[in-house]
Amino acid sequence: MPYDSRDYGGRDRTGRGRASGPGRRTRASGPSSFDGARTRRERDNGAPRTDDGKLASRRTIVKGGLGVLVGAGVLKLAGHQIFYHDENMARVDARRLAAQTLYAKRGTLYDRNGNVLASSVECANVAVNPQIVKDSEKVVAALVDVLGVDEDQTRRDVAGDGTWVYIKRRVDADDVEALEKKGLSGIEFDPTIKRVYPYGTLASQVLGVVNIDNEGITGLELQYDEVLTGVNGQIVRERAADGSYIAGGAYSKVAAQDGCDLVLTLDANIQRAAEDALAEAVEKSGAHYGSVIVTDPTTGEILAACSNPTYDPTDLSSARTEDMNLRVVTDAYEPGSVFKALVCGMGIDLGLMDVDTTFEVPASVKAGDDDVTDVDDRDYGMTMTLREIMRRSSNTGMVLVGREIGADSFASYIDSYGIGALSGVDFPGENRGIVKARDEYDGASVAAMSFGQSLAVSPIEVMRAMSAISNGGVMTCPHFLKASRGEEVDWSEHDARAISKNAAAQVADMMRTVVDEGTGSGGQVEGYDVSGKTGTAQRASEEGGYQEGSFMASFMGFAPTDDPKVQVYVTLDGTSYTSAAAAGPFAKVMAASLSALGVSPTR
Repeated sequence: MPYDSRDYGGRDRTGRGRASGPGRRTRASGPSSFDGARTRRERDNGAPRTDDGKLASRRTIVKGGLGVLVGAGVLKLAGHQIFYHDENMARVDARRLAAQTLYAKRGTLYDRNGNVLASSVECANVAVNPQIVKDSEKVVAALVDVLGVDEDQTRRDVAGDGTWVYIKRRVDADDVEALEKKGLSGIEFDPTIKRVYPYGTLASQVLGVVNIDNEGITGLELQYDEVLTGVNGQIVRERAADGSYIAGGAYSKVAAQDGCDLVLTLDANIQRAAEDALAEAVEKSGAHYGSVIVTDPTTGEILAACSNPTYDPTDLSSARTEDMNLRVVTDAYEPGSVFKALVCGMGIDLGLMDVDTTFEVPASVKAGDDDVTDVDDRDYGMTMTLREIMRRSSNTGMVLVGREIGADSFASYIDSYGIGALSGVDFPGENRGIVKARDEYDGASVAAMSFGQSLAVSPIEVMRAMSAISNGGVMTCPHFLKASRGEEVDWSEHDARAISKNAAAQVADMMRTVVDEGTGSGGQVEGYDVSGKTGTAQRASEEGGYQEGSFMASFMGFAPTDDPKVQVYVTLDGTSYTSAAAAGPFAKVMAASLSALGVSPTR
């Protein structure tokens, strides 16, 4: 076949490429002049130009962009170095420096005789750093053996991903030392402070407790928290990435400043006697609760105060909230017949009567729509002196006394005695009680209040009001703080006269008769003249009225009668017994108090 010399785009008719050789003419491999011109126009249309119309090179564009980025970076770096320098350094320090609080010791609480009731000791929170534990089995075994912690939970903590896991807080120094001697890597100690109580649960409701941060949350720990609390210090040490401390690394220390010590008015011996007598009385009487408060009526110093049941301040996990209350301050009750002594003081102070004034006392009198009778249930009238009314604790006789006083004067003396007002005691949570204002009186109010019903007051209020009888007509302010910063605290500015000295003396003498010959004979203390008054108040019902067979039995008294040094108030709430149940513990506490204070017998 003749060879076809026509050009097929560089391929022969079979489609195979032809080799170029000598003598064969080939087309140029580059674009044609037409193609080149077109390409230049396309590039020229979108390309930037310089001011003189020339196109800017790609190198200039790249350099400009890089310059902008570098400038922005410089500005940002300058901002961090100048404007955010302190903040950045703080972040760096936070990563490598560990701050440890040095807890200030809370002030020590002493009783009036210098006995330590509550103090602070150094201890430590024990933790593990799983990142530096070398022998996890030994670490777990040591923690379980020394601290008594749960093995399974401790094993999980030791195998964790963090650098600090608390195992047990507030560990005693002896246990800390035992762990330190084992020299096990990964066990860490965080120094702290804890409260200790040399007398155990004694006065726990008065003293109160502190929380995990050593802040007072109840009792006197709360009342005087600002004074007892010191100023914490701090240790700052340098840590490595794994959380371990760097030997020779950064270190600084600011020492803690301990809190102020306080001397309380409490007497540990009297407090113990009061708590023991009360616990026995609550058990015997089947009362729901009981309380005792002991004071020096001439100064208002509280020598002992307690409620039962109580609690252990070192084991708050098992403590009931209600058992942590000091009920002589926080609770309010109808005072019952104890209140009769204050009412007699009103009548005598007004000049309306004296101890020998006689009253024709019927078997029953009206108090509004209610019939009031005496506990003896007699069905006949009697002529009684005011002394006899007190000796017998006659309700009907006291209604007559109240009528003589009248509503206006009665309300005025209620205010003078501080009934329904805060007593001024230095203790948190005082209950004002429920006391009617004069414009709230109805036809039964004065009659009912004359024998201690139709009002509710805290025992601390009654205690203060009764100091007007035992202290020559002048009420003293009940208080727990005796001395602070080495100086005696003066509470006399809170004293207030309620009745005359003469009226107080007559009531005190009638109360002596009550103990010597009347309803309060169970409160006698051998060798001493004791003035006292019984109380049996019915407990109010939630449905209205009073509960059947449930009383608050009480006994209030002071001794010696002519020169009182001790005043005691015992209450047993929710018992089926009458005031006789409270007379026994009153006598025990009074005898122990007079002995502890070294008061000479008067008989």
